[in-house]
Amino acid sequence: MNHDATLVQRVIGFDCHPDTFTAALLRGPTPAAAVTEKMFNKVPMSQLQSWAKKHTSVQDVFVLEASGNSFQVVRSLAAIERKALVLESCQMGKLKEAHANNDKISAVRIGKAYLAGTAKEVWVPDLKTQEWRDWFHAHRKCVKRTTQMCNRLLSYLSDNGVRLATGLSHAQEEEARVLQACPWSVRQKQVIAGHFMEWRHAEEQRGHWRSLIAQEVLANPLLLSITRLCGVRDQVAFALGAIIGDIKRFAEPRKLVKYVGLNPAFDNSGEEEWSGGIGGHGRRDLRSLLIESAQAILRSDHPSAKWGKKLLAKKGSIKLAVAAIARKLVVAVWYLMMGRWTPLEEIDVRLARKVSKMITNVGSAGLKQLGKTRKTLRHETYESLKAGRTYLLDLTKTFNPKPKAGSLAAEYGLVT
Repeated sequence: MNHDATLVQRVIGFDCHPDTFTAALLRGPTPAAAVTEKMFNKVPMSQLQSWAKKHTSVQDVFVLEASGNSFQVVRSLAAIERKALVLESCQMGKLKEAHANNDKISAVRIGKAYLAGTAKEVWVPDLKTQEWRDWFHAHRKCVKRTTQMCNRLLSYLSDNGVRLATGLSHAQEEEARVLQACPWSVRQKQVIAGHFMEWRHAEEQRGHWRSLIAQEVLANPLLLSITRLCGVRDQVAFALGAIIGDIKRFAEPRKLVKYVGLNPAFDNSGEEEWSGGIGGHGRRDLRSLLIESAQAILRSDHPSAKWGKKLLAKKGSIKLAVAAIARKLVVAVWYLMMGRWTPLEEIDVRLARKVSKMITNVGSAGLKQLGKTRKTLRHETYESLKAGRTYLLDLTKTFNPKPKAGSLAAEYGLVT
């Protein structure tokens, strides 16, 4: 039984779609005792706030399954002082009956899953974190698209018996080199031109997001401080900030390690014991970037690399050593994002090189838009890295506790 459910007036199972929603108003402390007071089926989504004001109270709690617009629904309800929780969709899907399912059944099932107390709640990001996540996913799609376009062109060349001795880029000179590699027909030349056109467009989009992400990292002290870690530059730092969000929701480092999915799987039942790898759980998108960072660390002369090489010599598995370094990196990220770092007195060569590469990612167009030169932006970045967090003791200042957010809208950052 969910003890929180006893403190609310009703639990409202909410099955939402892009255009409509279905709501089941349940009253009762347990799934067995819950009674469906009323059912609203296929109500237009445009009437969400007016419907909630009319048929629900502030003491009610909405529970809905994670989907495309679930976060927006939560924010819309918060704006009118209605509390809503998002439940993990993977677990909700396992409760669905294959032979009988519709919106009404789903709404009741979601509400009773919350009353059972076993449903996993999904953290609803604030607006800034949500925008960061949108940027992150857009950039990852562009990276994937760029690789697809390159492989598509290489596959077409291979199908026509052309194997280039060196690598290929999307430059105009490379297109001329491909056209000279074989006596192409007019139609084949048009196909090749189309492939290069798509590749250049994908690279242009990738450069656009790379520039914006670099600007955001250089302008945000928290994201910039993460780049102090070996193996972390603007892309990984931005991904950490976007996916983790509020670091205070992780009480200790191992909870963040579990969230990312760098803790090994295990299944011990009876006399059988099984232990697996790190795949199949956690945030795969963030874990893959951290694995890349760990591989870069292992190739360096950093103290973590020496530790990783000793582990590699002991265990004989490079994948295990890389995963262990990535885990140590996540622990370091937790301490750093919590503000527990040592002041940076000077910029060493390694960090200066990182800053230079991040400014390069900003690009000339980005610098022009910011109205700054490389030298000016580099100086500002150095000062930001050295500043960190400063604690000043004021003996005349008295402690005044900050009042809690007066409304759900304020809690979700919907009011200024």
